[in-house]
Formats: sequence, C-alpha cells, structure tokens
Amino acid sequence: MRISTNMIYDAGVSSINQQIAAALKLQQQVSSGKRILTPSDDPVAAAQALQVQQAKDVNSQFSTNLNNAQSALGLEDTQLSTITDALTRVRELTVQAGNSVLSSANRQAIAVELRARFDQLMGIANATDGTGQYLFSGYKGSTQPFSGSVDTLVAAPASDVSYLGDDGQRTLQITPSNDVAISDSGNDVFRRIAAGNGYFTTTYASTNGGTGVIDTGTVTDPAAWAATANTPLTVSFAVVAGVTTYTVADSASPTPNTLAAGTYVAGQAITLATQGISFTVSGAPANGDSFSIAPSSSQSLFRTLANLIGALERPVTSAASEAKYRVDVGSALANLDQANSNILNVRTAVGSRLNEVTSQDNMNGDLDLQYAKTLATLQDVDMTKALSDLMQTQTNLQAAQKSFAAVSQLSLFSYI
Repeated sequence: MRISTNMIYDAGVSSINQQIAAALKLQQQVSSGKRILTPSDDPVAAAQALQVQQAKDVNSQFSTNLNNAQSALGLEDTQLSTITDALTRVRELTVQAGNSVLSSANRQAIAVELRARFDQLMGIANATDGTGQYLFSGYKGSTQPFSGSVDTLVAAPASDVSYLGDDGQRTLQITPSNDVAISDSGNDVFRRIAAGNGYFTTTYASTNGGTGVIDTGTVTDPAAWAATANTPLTVSFAVVAGVTTYTVADSASPTPNTLAAGTYVAGQAITLATQGISFTVSGAPANGDSFSIAPSSSQSLFRTLANLIGALERPVTSAASEAKYRVDVGSALANLDQANSNILNVRTAVGSRLNEVTSQDNMNGDLDLQYAKTLATLQDVDMTKALSDLMQTQTNLQAAQKSFAAVSQLSLFSYI
C-alpha cells in the first residue's frame, strides 16, 4: 500500500483533532459537573432525566402553592384568634352587665366598650390579606364583604349588617389530585350562627308587666324536639285569687293545642316530654304575661352585639323593664356562646387544613430531594473518572502530536 504525504498529514490531523475533541468534552464535563452534555451522550438517561426534571418542576410549583396556602391559612387563623379574644372580653362584659346592682351609668359604660368591640369585629370581618383580597368575602376577593353600623342595628332591631360576598371558598392545588381551601366565607364565620341554645330561643312579650324571667332552656330529647321543632310555643300566665298558673300551647290554627298546664312555682323547671325540652321561669309573672319559644334560626354575631348594646342603653325604670333586661342579657350570653362555638369550629377546620398543608409540604421536600438524587445519578459526572480520563487524553494528545511531528519529517529527499 502506498502512503502519500497527504495521507500522512490527513491522518495525523484527524488523530490530533479526535484527541482534542475528546479532551474538550472531558473538560466541559468537569467544568459543568454533568456527564450528559447532549442527548446523544446517553439517549436513555437523557430521556429519563427530562421526565424527572419535569416532575421536579411540577413539585416545585406545588411547593410554592403550599407556601401560599400556609400563609393564607396562618393569616386567617390569626384573625380568628383575635375574634376569640374579643368575644372572651365581650362575654366578660355581658356577665358583668347581668349584675343587678349596676347603675344606669355602669350599664352605659359597658355599652360604650361593646360599641368599640363591635367596630373591632367589623374591622376583622373586612380584613384583607395584604394584597387587597378580603379574607371573608368568598370568591369575591376584591369586594368588601360587610357593611353596616352599630347605630343602625340598635335603632332597627329587625335589621342586620349587609353581606356582599358569597359562600365560596378559595382554593389552591397542592397535589395533582388535591385542592385545599384557603379561606372561609363571612356567612359561615359571622352570620350562620344558631341563636339561643342552638335548638330554640326564648323571649318575652313586649306587653309583659310582671317580673317573670325565662331562661334559655335546654333540650332533653333532641329527637323529640326535631319532630316538633317547626311549631312555636307560647307560655301564658294567669293570676286568679293570688294563685299563678301557666299554660303551654302550640300555634296550631284555629285552636292552639295545650301541651302543659299547672300551678306556677318560681324557679321550677317546666318540662315538655313530648317536645323534649325544658325551661325555667323565675320571678313573678303578671296576669296575661307570656313568653314565646321558637325554633332556633341563624343570628349574626353583629346582631347579637347590637341587641345587647340596645338592652344596656335602654332605660330601666321599673321592675318589669328590669325583668326584660335580664332576659335580654341571658339571651345575649347564650348567643355569644353559640358564636364562640362557631368560631372555634371554623378555627378547628382551618387548623386541620393547615396541618394537611404542612404535612404535604414536608412530603414535597422529601420528593424534591429524591428527584435531585435521581437527577444526580443520571446526569452528574464521576469527577474522579473524568479527571483521570482527561489526563489520559492529554497524554494521548501529546503522543499524537509528537508522533505526527516525527512521521511528518520522513522524506526520501533526506537520503538523496
């Protein structure tokens, strides 16, 4: 075989270029720390690495959502905690308001602080998350949920604050198949609160002239009450020859049904076994006085406060008005307990969701580490082996360069 001079040069240059290319690739692997510089370096590993990287990116987005969810739920829990503290103080003031030795000035002073608490709670109900989104407006994050004033509610006992939000709960996706609620509607927090003892409410007739006071009552048989809860009851009193009797009747039309009747004994519980309820009347009802018992309906926290403030600011000028005041205070205590129970239920739900988010965040952190480990196995270069191969390639390159220099000097002209 004849070897031309051009062949010698071409082969030498090709060999040197191959060694340079190999050294360059090794140098890039060492400098980048990656074994796969292009998909052709390892097609199978490159495809696997792409899938793992995509899963890692999705996990990172979920981690961002989890952080946002933790922030939103933590802020809501803080606001609910503030509400709980405010309600604790309101209840203390209500118990104080029930003290029979309080003067009119004392009651007015309590009413002044309750007005401040009303404004505080209204401010919390209209709180934002710092980005302009209202916490308790449902899906309508940009709409202020509540409007109204204590003066309006006190002046109009049948009125209530206006709610401009909706019943939605904003959510964030924290896993491919799981969304978590990060808010609660103002209706659920402040308005949908069962009045009275949660089953029924008691109140006096505006025409009562005696000193009778009815308590909030209890349910002795929830199933029996549920079977008849749509029928309001009336407790009427009659005084004949110094003897006071009572009659409990329903609201059947045209003739009410008498459910119970007997001689009134102050402070003695009146139990209706068929209805599954019990209540107590104390004091001395006058002839013709009556009390009503009605199934519990929803009453907002703001309406409860306004009723209490109205009772405190209403003049107490007689024993009869004192009795009505005591019934109002007792009703306020029961309604405040219901409101506090509702807030605790909401906080429990928020805490449960916060625990879920925290648990998922920890799991996502573990997944992120696992994805990083898998990517390292697929992509990262073995630094010891790469450096060793680079040194060997450099040696090969030097040998190729020296051998080419020696071979390229071969010529017949040197021997002529």
